[in-house]
Amino acid sequence: MLELKNISYVVSENGSEKEILKDINLEIDEHFVAITGPNGGGKSTLAKIIAGIIRPTSGQILLDGEDVTECSITERANKGISFAFQQPVHFKGLTVKDLISIAAGKPMKVGEVCDILSEVGLCARDYVNREVNGSLSGGELKRIEIAMIIARATKLSLFDEPEAGIDLWSFNSLIQVFEKLRDDVHGSILIISHQERILNIADKIVVIANGHIDTVGTKAEVMPKLLNTSAECEVLKKKQRG
Repeated sequence: MLELKNISYVVSENGSEKEILKDINLEIDEHFVAITGPNGGGKSTLAKIIAGIIRPTSGQILLDGEDVTECSITERANKGISFAFQQPVHFKGLTVKDLISIAAGKPMKVGEVCDILSEVGLCARDYVNREVNGSLSGGELKRIEIAMIIARATKLSLFDEPEAGIDLWSFNSLIQVFEKLRDDVHGSILIISHQERILNIADKIVVIANGHIDTVGTKAEVMPKLLNTSAECEVLKKKQRG
């Protein structure tokens, strides 16, 4: 279980302090959790704090009861937290098989790598020995990154807006991958997303706005409010344009 206690994050901006996150308290014990909310609300900052990329100004982060607040990103990875960036990184000179073996922390046979690639919808024959470079599309890189997280088999897999930068076809395929992850992968999956189709497969939805938690609940409890708010925003935009 991941537990966030009184997490706040303050930055200096133009000579004054700006509070990005304000006293966040959250427990993540469900299998598939989605965090959503308006742009600029603090979602990606929270993801980076959980992963250890940035440190909170105050508060505690507990993983299965252990305080990991001061742990580095590498230490947290070793303790069971995986993080997928919005824009996957290219690794010149490394093949897909190399990366998945590194993620697993052990040499992997071609058959094992092929099984994992199949789980994310990639034809193993076409990708297992392919170099991870600029020839791969955004959708392909996202799938390879997800394959790496499957290979790590961590307690918490964290995805920051996995839909960013990919086309509609790739997104539709990505939804199928996450549906399979929800059913097959052990541990917790935490996804930062605006996409309704991702929110619809979540066990719990957390809404963050203006740096604090606005709503926490099941899809049935949270989605009607989100959809109603979205509809009201569209009406307001039309009035402003008119």
